[in-house]
Amino acid sequence: MPPQSLRTAMPFLFVLLWSTGFLGAKFGLPYAEPLTFLSLRYILVILLMTALALAMRAPWPKDWRQVFHIGVTGLLVQAFYLGGVFVAIHFGLQAGVAALVVGLQPLLTAFGAGWLLHEKISRLQWLGLAMGFIGVTLVVGAKTGQDGMALAEVGVMIVPVIVALLAITIGTLYQKRFCPGFDLRTGSVIQFVPSLIVTGIAAWLFESREVVWSGEFVFALLWLVVVLSLGAISLLNLLIRSGSAVNVASLFYLTPPTTALLAWFLFDETLAGLALAGMAVAVAGVWLARK
Repeated sequence: MPPQSLRTAMPFLFVLLWSTGFLGAKFGLPYAEPLTFLSLRYILVILLMTALALAMRAPWPKDWRQVFHIGVTGLLVQAFYLGGVFVAIHFGLQAGVAALVVGLQPLLTAFGAGWLLHEKISRLQWLGLAMGFIGVTLVVGAKTGQDGMALAEVGVMIVPVIVALLAITIGTLYQKRFCPGFDLRTGSVIQFVPSLIVTGIAAWLFESREVVWSGEFVFALLWLVVVLSLGAISLLNLLIRSGSAVNVASLFYLTPPTTALLAWFLFDETLAGLALAGMAVAVAGVWLARK
């Protein structure tokens, strides 16, 4: 168990590191297609974590059911969540908007926990759910008007990130239910291997697999491997192990404003007034749902 000071800092550190994932994708995607980018990331993570697990003689699960459950969480949290986010940003969705959509995870997690665990959802929480949906609608509408895109074009960008939202929500609930505790070193290998298989097959079928090995791409790849895949994912696993699914999910509502602030600072991204209002409504909705 980490010391108290680290347990206190873990949620805030997780939010900061998780938010940079959207920006790492934006740095690297001009030089490689999204699924190819992720496949390279998964290969490096598997090599590093396997070497670390063997060097430290970390224990491997002895129950094949446990291996299966850990692998399923990896597919949901890695292949489908990250795949959806990267594809959406590759299609042109702003990093801040992508973060906002997946930032609604606390609302869906609260609903899923209530449905699966038969917990009562209060009227205030239902109000928060409705406000969150309205907020996303405002942001999507502002994106359509701001860039002069047809609604169908925006839909193409939004669908993958909605898949990502559902995947991270189901993945959090699934892990809390079936495999809340496992060794982070060997567990990471088990999570990333099926993710590499699924993502690699998709990249082979639908992408050219060409990579421009620029300095920015190498930096983005190493950042996502070390900071996100090893750092943030490990923190997420620790948080799921030590807290309830809803409490862990509530942290994700902090990622949209954090990502938007970082995107403004690094990429000069702007959001129209309607989109900012939608973000405020969505954040307020999450706050009500948690309250």
